[in-house]
Parts: sequence; structure tokens; C-alpha cells
Amino acid sequence: MAPKSETHSSPTTAGTQFSDPSNDYSIDPLFHTLRILPFSFLRPPKLRLKIPTVTLPSAMTVYSLILLTYFMVVSGIVYDVIVEPPGIGSTQDRFTGAVKPVVFLPGRVNGQYIIEGLSSGFMFVLGGVGIVMLDLATDKNRDKSVKVSFASAGVVFVVMAYVMSMLFIRIKIPAYLR
Repeated sequence: MAPKSETHSSPTTAGTQFSDPSNDYSIDPLFHTLRILPFSFLRPPKLRLKIPTVTLPSAMTVYSLILLTYFMVVSGIVYDVIVEPPGIGSTQDRFTGAVKPVVFLPGRVNGQYIIEGLSSGFMFVLGGVGIVMLDLATDKNRDKSVKVSFASAGVVFVVMAYVMSMLFIRIKIPAYLR
């Protein structure tokens, strides 16, 4: 047996008659007067407004903003704002009693000084820029000397970022991967 087709009709109630703008049923004459009277002699002004033109930013601008955002995220800016750690720390030498500055917060993986986060974030960004330079070195439309310059700078940046990041980890966690 085939199912019956049902038609849904919404009953009109007193609370829903003004919710639909196409529903103009009202018994109030003041409502009709206020709705029609001002618009019978008032005319909207003829404005000559121009639509503002918005130009898209250049690719380099977008890349710079994304790179800056990436730097701030990996540097731990949110952590620095919430926890408010000091810029650098200090430790006292056991033998001389002199106070030495400390850049890395030793032994705590989930804590950092501000300079520690910025330097680590800079190394991550440096490695990313190195990879971008390696990608630019593969462009066929560039001169060979420019491609060699991009490739050598890219390799140097990636290697330097890797070595420095591993050094930072070894300072932070002395027994890491040993």
C-alpha cells in the first residue's frame, strides 16, 4: 500500500501573525496609518554611491603575514601572554657566587623564558625559509647562478636550523636521545 501524502498547514495564531513579513493582516488602524502615512510623502534620496574597490594583497604580503603568524605560534606567544615568564633567568655560580644569565629553562619541557621561545621560533622559521629557497632553486626560468645561490642558501639555512634546534633540545633536556 502506498503511503499517504500529507500536507502540512500551519494554523494562524495571534502570536505568529507578525512573524511573517508578507502577512499584512491586522485590525489595528493605527498600525496601517503608521505603516503607510510617512511613506506616502517621503521619498528616499537619490544617492550616487560608489562601491569601494578592494584589491587583493600581493602574494609576498600574504606569505609574510603567514610567516609572521607561524613565527608567533611556534615561539609560544600565547604561553608568554598567559604565564608571563621572565625574559631570561639567572643562576648563581657555586664556586664564585657570581650571578650568570640563563637563556634556557633547564629541566622543564613545558616551561620557557621569552628569549628561549623567540630563538626556537626563529630557528623553525629559518628552516622553513630554507625549504622555500630550495623550492625556488628548482625553477627552470631562473639563471643557473641564481639557482645555485638559492640552493646553497637553502641548504645552509636548513642545516643551521636543524643543528641549532638539536642544540637547544640538548640544553633543555640533557639526556635526550642518549
